[in-house]
Amino acid sequence: MPSALTLGADTLVAIGGDILGKPADEAQARAYVARLAGRSHEVVGAIAVVRDGELTDTATEITTVHFRDASATLLDWYVSTAEWRGRAGGYAIQGAGAVLVAGIEGDYLNVVGLPLQRLIDLVPELLPAGIRRSGGIAQGP
Repeated sequence: MPSALTLGADTLVAIGGDILGKPADEAQARAYVARLAGRSHEVVGAIAVVRDGELTDTATEITTVHFRDASATLLDWYVSTAEWRGRAGGYAIQGAGAVLVAGIEGDYLNVVGLPLQRLIDLVPELLPAGIRRSGGIAQGP
């Protein structure tokens, strides 16, 4: 009988020793993206796996994101999109927030919100059985 599986995941943005969570309002969102502009920061994704009510695995993934310099006009435009709502650090790389990003080092999906490769490493049964049996995926570190 398969076990009950529960996944918990969260993401945070870290810069200069501070953690930038989800902004509470437009003013905080603008302050967050203005602080990130022209600098690099880390996106930390965390996963917890619970099987049958017992915590069995945890993992973290860290991706470095490099923001481009941004004018006040660009920052105001981005905040006006309201895409920042519910987003750690006040931006979404997979949406309009992509214009703020110069590049990344690491797992793009971690920045989106779920480090999928790390999850598959922890829970390979999420893949179809035929792929698992055939060795169609290499296990990560």
